[in-house]
Amino acid sequence: MPSLRLSLAQMDVKLGDPETNFAVVREWTAEAARHRSTLIVFPELWSTGYDLENWPKHASPLGEGMFADVSALAAEFNIGIAGSLLEAREGKCYNTLTLFNPDGTQQAVYRKLHLFRLMEEEKWLAPGEEAVTTEAGWGKTGLAICYDLRFTELFRKYALAGSKLALIPAEWPGRRIAHWQTLLRARAIENQMFVVAVNRVGESKGEVFGGRSAVIDPWGETIVEGGAEPQLLHAEIDLALVDEVRKRIPVFADRREDIYGSF
Repeated sequence: MPSLRLSLAQMDVKLGDPETNFAVVREWTAEAARHRSTLIVFPELWSTGYDLENWPKHASPLGEGMFADVSALAAEFNIGIAGSLLEAREGKCYNTLTLFNPDGTQQAVYRKLHLFRLMEEEKWLAPGEEAVTTEAGWGKTGLAICYDLRFTELFRKYALAGSKLALIPAEWPGRRIAHWQTLLRARAIENQMFVVAVNRVGESKGEVFGGRSAVIDPWGETIVEGGAEPQLLHAEIDLALVDEVRKRIPVFADRREDIYGSF
């Protein structure tokens, strides 16, 4: 299995300003392509931030609006792009993570399952209804968004389905950044998979966001980690390490489903 070159775009998202945010996304996508990355990952709701009360102005159906712009951007620079946007669907709004292939085709769509009450997501957004894994060019990948990180069951489901990597865009507050760092490492270790997590920075509505975007390997080792400022990070990983770790410590073979069940 070939190595995967990644870029992590740790943005300062401007609230309710898709034009300004997209200009940054375009610039960093071009830089990631020059770095010969296969995939660039952007934060949660990178085009608008938590301007949820104005979702009718920002959200668009899949294949339209900002989703179409990102598809075109991926094709223009021949690079995969992942990140979450506001999606309008059947009169509701979703926090939706899309993964686009380097030719601009849509590889996968995941709608955030767990809505974060502290940011009033449940007031404006509808929850997703399915966990999503996808057979990406580098291997099977599970998709999640921010608060999902706190739900162990989702990531174990992904691991049992054969995922070797999880992608997690986020807007995680700086005051709980220790939780972010600990949970990223825990999800990687307990599921023996790579975790690629991109958090925003900057301030919005009185909340300061913590950055610390990271790639964690299946041993729980940090491949790369950002600080608390805007930056474009790069990493290269070998997904064959997942098989090596799972063979060395056979956690999944040793599970006691007869005691605590399975899913």
